[in-house]
Amino acid sequence: MNFRVAVVGGGAIAEAHLEAIRESDGLRACAVADMMEERANRLGHRYGIASYLDDKEMLVREKPDIAVVALPHYLHKEAAMFAAEQGCHVMLEKPMAIDTAECDAIAEAVRANRVKLMVGHTQHYTASNVLAKEWIESGALGRLVMINDRRHLPYDKPSRPDWFFEKAKAGGGILTNLGSHTIDKIQWLTGGTVTRVKASVDYALGRGDVEGSGIAFLETDVGIPATMSLSGYPGAAVDETELLFTRGSMRLQTGIGLWVSEGGEYRELEIPPQRNPFVLQFEDLLRAIEDDAEPACSMAYSRSVVAAVQGLYRSHELGGEIAIGSEVADDGG
Repeated sequence: MNFRVAVVGGGAIAEAHLEAIRESDGLRACAVADMMEERANRLGHRYGIASYLDDKEMLVREKPDIAVVALPHYLHKEAAMFAAEQGCHVMLEKPMAIDTAECDAIAEAVRANRVKLMVGHTQHYTASNVLAKEWIESGALGRLVMINDRRHLPYDKPSRPDWFFEKAKAGGGILTNLGSHTIDKIQWLTGGTVTRVKASVDYALGRGDVEGSGIAFLETDVGIPATMSLSGYPGAAVDETELLFTRGSMRLQTGIGLWVSEGGEYRELEIPPQRNPFVLQFEDLLRAIEDDAEPACSMAYSRSVVAAVQGLYRSHELGGEIAIGSEVADDGG
């Protein structure tokens, strides 16, 4: 069976989805919608599909089996709910929504209309990450003790659209856009969920009302603590996850390489060939549709990432450690 796919949003990530659809067995792109006519027409021409200015009109007319929602974060809720109401399965770009209340509204619409929704957390599909997870689960380095994740890069790039710098539209700055990847990576690698956070956030970016950096201590429900440090200010670029075990350590640079130490110097591991992560995402969604099951990256899981990101900001505002979902700062002890 060929599933017809329509793409809502014509930005850079939309083209990654259209390329993946082209590579995937069982999928066929039928249309793309974007409010910028030139962009919609360009993608329509390139991929030989219909182009629309209005995504709702597109979904009503085209009646696709799957809708890819690749819009600014503040539009995720409305677009995902409308797609579900039209009977479309949904591939939704991360983060799932601006906050957990919007995540809950999306989930309710998905369940009510008996469709499947998957959020595109690409950390799960990068070959270096998959190999790291296999090493963790093998126990070859002993028990995982802690994780330290660092990601530093200039966030205020001319190519980054203006909406990324408006909290009401983006949900936040670097902690929302890149920090959600960090939290996802930590949760997925450990098989746990972040339950408590203590964060400090800095707002000296100088563009919009979002933060430029943040650091946090995270506790998980599987007993593995983690730290995350993200800076969007000028400086040397860093994208590294350090994992410490009882009998060794691991250094992961997602998409680049994986190194392990069994007590001595690090040695680099051979990474299996990397398949297109967007193709792998679609394969998971198709399995969920065909098996009438939750996708591997479920709505509940994706909501947990949003909840943890919200917790970072709340912890900073309250000046203390908080339980995820709590509105009250920890009194200490």
